[in-house]
Amino acid sequence: MDGDSSLVGAVAESTDPETRATFERRVREQAERIRADIRSGRLDTDEFAVGMELEGYVVDDARRLARVPEAVFDRADCGKELGVHNFEVNSAATTFDAAGIADQADRIRANVDAAAAALDDVDLAPVLDAMWTIPPAEGTDAYLGAIEEREGVVVAENMRHHPRYVALDNEILERSGGTITLDVPGASLAYPTILMESLATSIQPHLQIPDTDAFPRYFNLAIRTMGPVLSLTSNAPFLPADCYDDDPAVIDATPHELRIPVFEGSINADAPRGEGKVRFPEDLERATDVVDRVAADETYAPVLADDDADPDASPYRSTLREYDHKRGVHWRWVRGVVGGQPVGTEPDGASLRIEYRPLPTQPTVRDTVATQVLVVGLLRGLGVANHSLTELPWTAARDCFYDVVDDGPDADLAWVTADGDRTADPETVYDELFAYARRGLRDAGLAPDVADATLAPIERRRDGTVPSTWKKARVREAVDDGATLPDAIERMQRDYIERAGGETVFADW
Repeated sequence: MDGDSSLVGAVAESTDPETRATFERRVREQAERIRADIRSGRLDTDEFAVGMELEGYVVDDARRLARVPEAVFDRADCGKELGVHNFEVNSAATTFDAAGIADQADRIRANVDAAAAALDDVDLAPVLDAMWTIPPAEGTDAYLGAIEEREGVVVAENMRHHPRYVALDNEILERSGGTITLDVPGASLAYPTILMESLATSIQPHLQIPDTDAFPRYFNLAIRTMGPVLSLTSNAPFLPADCYDDDPAVIDATPHELRIPVFEGSINADAPRGEGKVRFPEDLERATDVVDRVAADETYAPVLADDDADPDASPYRSTLREYDHKRGVHWRWVRGVVGGQPVGTEPDGASLRIEYRPLPTQPTVRDTVATQVLVVGLLRGLGVANHSLTELPWTAARDCFYDVVDDGPDADLAWVTADGDRTADPETVYDELFAYARRGLRDAGLAPDVADATLAPIERRRDGTVPSTWKKARVREAVDDGATLPDAIERMQRDYIERAGGETVFADW
């Protein structure tokens, strides 16, 4: 089929009742197989393992948002995302030990460097950032709103023309009444496509849990760490500059982490915060709950697997393609992933891992590695110590997370100490956060000086100077110097782009 027919056909297939019935039957069958494998111990592994996904966007010589040519992806071995301006680099899983952590850092750096070299050949550059704010030449509204209708199917011009994306876009549009809206301080956006979601980019550390019986404890600990970790890493306080009028009050009013409302608003069809398909995850009681929740989640844009092998899937996951598709749209800020091949096992091995999704892309590779190591070290340290943090009520963890989305490092934190005491004191929270991250790293075999040096780029942010506060301060300074709010945002962003991606960690900016 040609491109148009393929896209139109994908939407028609995803809405066909027979396709949906077959898809759901296959998901149920595959889910039951996974449950049996969890109960039998097949998904138990020998050790912890770690990995990373890192998203970014691309700019031209004028530092405006730019489209990535197809050839770049082949040369740089990086992945495509929803927007044609997006790229993703991954670090394959390694064992969670001293050598594996060092290998993660080397792989992330090598992959980012390869993407930069391939983009440089076409006069473009990658940006490690959580939200683009300098629009393309045609402006944000024109860029995000450009669509065609092909036989009744909406095709967004600046979305990757992959059948899965187009089918998802059309289903979510139908559920949203044909318009995706977002209302945040200083801006009200409305577009005939979900492409607004491509404003946001993130990093996703992964942690493989060796004992599936222990998986719920680690998952529930992860939920309760999200707010405090996000408070040290927030990096998305502004939409594109041309979304705003000249109202300086926006600087104080805008959330520190607009990525969260942007993604939730793009998918959730005006559902209240904390509800809808994209939301804060619930606690687990047993490992099989991971599977139950994916199977029970509302199906969006189902696709039936064909006979072609997926080159990116492990042998185990290649037999779970409908389940895996549904898991991919089971949007929670932490979620369980089934089927990744454990490091150093037989080719048909499988695992169960935590995908930690709430974190924005960080300004440099060293900041990114520090964030990854903080997350995996913290979860391992808390889990091995059987820390009391799981006694924090789920509602308190959820409220803390959304408070941090709004207020960044100034948010009210929520924590339970190792002694079982409830606290909101940032110093106490951060003391334990880094102490238990060090414990997890020590258990993994990292020398104390190596752990200290790796965590330092994030630990030095404890004073509240995080990327989002830096951005707000730079915009406020420019406005005080006489710039309009849109001009101040662009001025800040050019400064950020000149610094991001280099060897100087954010704490030294």
